[in-house]
Amino acid sequence: MDRRVVITGMGIYSCIGTSLEEVKQSLYEGKSGIVYDEERKEFGFQSAISGMVPKPDLKNLLSRRQRISVGEETEYAYMATIEALKNAKIEDSYFDENEVGILYGNDSVSKAIIEATDIIREKKDTALIGSGAIFKSMNSTVTMNLSTIFRLRGVNMTISAACASGSHSIGLGFLLIKQGMQDMIICGGAQEINKYAMASFDGLGVFSPNEQEPAKASRPFDAGRDGLVPSGGGATLIIESYESAVKRGAPIIAEIIGYGFSSNGGHISTPNVEGPATAMRRALEQAGVHPSEVGYINAHATSTPLGDANEAKAIHEVFGESNPHVSSTKSMTGHECWMAGASEVIYSTIMMQNDFIAPNINFENPDEDSQKLNIATETVNKKFDIYLSNSFGFGGTNSAVVVKKFKE
Repeated sequence: MDRRVVITGMGIYSCIGTSLEEVKQSLYEGKSGIVYDEERKEFGFQSAISGMVPKPDLKNLLSRRQRISVGEETEYAYMATIEALKNAKIEDSYFDENEVGILYGNDSVSKAIIEATDIIREKKDTALIGSGAIFKSMNSTVTMNLSTIFRLRGVNMTISAACASGSHSIGLGFLLIKQGMQDMIICGGAQEINKYAMASFDGLGVFSPNEQEPAKASRPFDAGRDGLVPSGGGATLIIESYESAVKRGAPIIAEIIGYGFSSNGGHISTPNVEGPATAMRRALEQAGVHPSEVGYINAHATSTPLGDANEAKAIHEVFGESNPHVSSTKSMTGHECWMAGASEVIYSTIMMQNDFIAPNINFENPDEDSQKLNIATETVNKKFDIYLSNSFGFGGTNSAVVVKKFKE
């Protein structure tokens, strides 16, 4: 089988908005979601800036039994999924009559593990950590909770692939539906934002030290970039076969046409050029698309010196002749880590739906690599039909997804 795979629903819980409409406005206006967090500074962070989202109130949405198993990242994922299901016109009863799967990106849990361990250390009694602790502390916490909340009976897996987790979840969901193994899959990515989740990352010294101007700290591709800014939240996409969407009269938002992956096979944290270029080429090849047909590239670019330079080289290597518009939405959101690959597909789809390209804010001075790219420094009002979204992660994992404006 070789079925068409479409996106019929999206939901987002991000530092630039907790709904699709809010996020659309922030993207168009180039609005940053980065703030200074006094709690991190007191905790011992070298850099106390971060993307922040409000804590969801789930009391009227989930039962007490359900809530005790749900940690921070799952709260964000749940909020995003509610919006995505509504967006896709899927009622709760649909899950009783149809097999729906879930593939969600998540590569760590920190807060739940630390809080449970602190109780044991203080009380010397494991029984006091509560029955929900185990379900909060596993990497698969998002999929195990959402699959039970929504009574899902299809594929049920967490994709753990560093900062490419959310993107790989979409790519793997695409392949399963394309091959006829599932009709519909809830895909996405989630990232907890608390101080525990980001402490060891801060310890690497890779966060921007610009605490005086948080909104200007994330500077992808700029010659003066000095480190990334951590962030998080939840992003959910409902993807399904074209036949499934038509059968239930669903609104079709866009079509996924290509997925490419690779591994750098080198340094554990330093990216190269060959790996990302391979992933992009594979995605284009599967999509049957020439580089010149791509109107926009949502770059992975996190605002690190070497990472951005190597991605710029890879993009130029693959797209040098056509030179499409490029921007990194991380300039506004910071690096949403395990969520980023999914949220950036949503950001890019919103742009494609509304005929604009969001700016790469804080880009003032190009370096020798970024000057070769067509980087959008301001919002560009432009129609485009195809985009490519890049996501790379520790261990050298690379993912590229190609999405097309839907046409019958």
